[in-house]
Amino acid sequence: MASTYSFDIVSDFDRQELVNAVDQVLREVKSRYDLKDTQTSVELGEETITIATDSEFTLDTVNNILREKAAKRNLSQKIFDFGKAESASGNRVRQEVKLKKGISQDIAKQISKLIRDEFKKVQASIQGDAVRVSAKAKDDLQTVIQRLKQEDFPVALQFTNYR
Repeated sequence: MASTYSFDIVSDFDRQELVNAVDQVLREVKSRYDLKDTQTSVELGEETITIATDSEFTLDTVNNILREKAAKRNLSQKIFDFGKAESASGNRVRQEVKLKKGISQDIAKQISKLIRDEFKKVQASIQGDAVRVSAKAKDDLQTVIQRLKQEDFPVALQFTNYR
């Protein structure tokens, strides 16, 4: 009896690492001379990060700090979807940063089409916001993972449940 091996392609991030990154951003904002008096707030919600500060320039600086802290914690830049900066009360600026989680149907279809076209011995099936890839040989799965890492999808991909 031939057994099959599989893994899931998901788009997720480590929530605790993100919490730590946001904490580091707040600490740096409080301690940096150029940002000390800006009354900047960075709030982490379920699916968004809300940044409120006194100017567009400060907002750009805080965004850069957020990207930098996230990168140091091995969080992909693709999880952030920076919204438009909006005017808030009292000459302040607010920005919503959406956190992207899960693979959309369109991207899941692109991934499974790429696998079907390039790998004849491998099956891909879309399961909600993940893609399950299965094959008879582990080597085929390794090749698929290497190929997908070469592609530049608009979401961060992780490979889980490898068995």
